[in-house]
Amino acid sequence: MEGERREEVSGVVIPEAGFEERKVVSITEAAKINNVTRQAIYVAIKQKKLKATKKTRWEIDLKDLEEYRRNKYSRKKSMFQGELLFDNEKGYYSVKQVSKMLAIPAQKVYYALRTGMLRSTRKGAAWVVHTDDLNQYRESYVEKKAKNQQAG
Repeated sequence: MEGERREEVSGVVIPEAGFEERKVVSITEAAKINNVTRQAIYVAIKQKKLKATKKTRWEIDLKDLEEYRRNKYSRKKSMFQGELLFDNEKGYYSVKQVSKMLAIPAQKVYYALRTGMLRSTRKGAAWVVHTDDLNQYRESYVEKKAKNQQAG
């Protein structure tokens, strides 16, 4: 079996020098493993976020696929001009985080942003809310509404 390729369930096994075997998968198999589209895998390869080699078809090492899965895109890791977008340690939060903190729907947060009730800054395509602005909104609108509902 040395020097030949054989198909396996999770991909292709290619014996390398030193008798180590390296498991590789195609874009389609990688997409199924990661539960994403083939296009998403292809874009990740083109953006150099996922290592792959092209012989007759794209081959992705399972170790590289696992590394890609660990480092996969997350809003928590989003960067804008070299800084974290939602740096919670510095008091910056996303709309989704704000909605969870206030226990209100995200659409209500977006409405508050549009109408100026909740101050925020725009970084790229994302709205970023600072803790001070969040607390001011909480005091001015959310808690007032709760008091009015209790009184009425």
